[in-house]
Amino acid sequence: MSMALELTERPKAKEIYMIAGWRQWADGGAVSSGLPQYLIDNFGARKIGHIKPNGFYLFQTQVSQFLFRPQVKFENGYRTSIRKPTNEVFYWSNADNSKGLVIFLGDEPHLNVDDYVDAFFEIAQQLQVKRVVSVGGIYASVPFDKDRHFSCSYSLRHMKDELSEYIVNFSNYEGGVSLGSYMNDRAEQLAIEYFTFYAFVPMYDFSQINQKAQGMSVENDYRAWHELMLRVNHMFGLRLDLSELSRDSSRLTEQLHEHVSDLAKQHPTFPVRDYMARISDSFEERPFTKLDDVWEDALRDMFDEE
Repeated sequence: MSMALELTERPKAKEIYMIAGWRQWADGGAVSSGLPQYLIDNFGARKIGHIKPNGFYLFQTQVSQFLFRPQVKFENGYRTSIRKPTNEVFYWSNADNSKGLVIFLGDEPHLNVDDYVDAFFEIAQQLQVKRVVSVGGIYASVPFDKDRHFSCSYSLRHMKDELSEYIVNFSNYEGGVSLGSYMNDRAEQLAIEYFTFYAFVPMYDFSQINQKAQGMSVENDYRAWHELMLRVNHMFGLRLDLSELSRDSSRLTEQLHEHVSDLAKQHPTFPVRDYMARISDSFEERPFTKLDDVWEDALRDMFDEE
């Protein structure tokens, strides 16, 4: 049993699932940090525990020391706030307690990563979680107005056939590992069904066509959040109402269209539209078309009334 984990509540539901994200380097579009926080805030998830930060974080290094230290704010000499690393566990359940969702949001550890991973998976074990998904985002030159591509890795071989139904590309990546991907190894040892969804988030390097031009990236990719949650909602049978997230996704696309249009007007010699068209033409859109359970229920009710 991990001494780092503290759970103040052990909720019971017929089926419990888990989604996890971190404030980490693989956080394009804030998929890893923003999406879990969105779920916590918008679905009224309550805090039920945390992983203690002791032993997992650096305070001082010879380089980039301010990257690691807690962030403090003073006003007239008085400390008004300080943000230390946190790793918190939240919980949501539906009305009849048939489905429960554990939402984990933390800071990627610097030290003792194996102890941290053990504490993380103990959450799943103690709460009898059936399946765990970790989420993240990777910046890439992809169209902002088309369905996102998702990379996937998984812990147990039998999961591949089912995961392939969710329109994902199975990762063949080699290189530096993110925390979410690192956990696949330990999950397999523990025989835990664990997988990662990484969204490819729009980012454009306009310097390729104009050295003076600034790049453009999506800070909070609501479209990636929505399309990822359509998959999770369907897989876990959560019946979360994603209509607000869908509206945020549509607004984001509209705002990005306006931004590109403004760029084209402000810099008439800057071929931004041609640049975006080339990216779009070379992109194969692969939408996830299964309806989530909220829409399925609504359609079923409609036909029943008829």
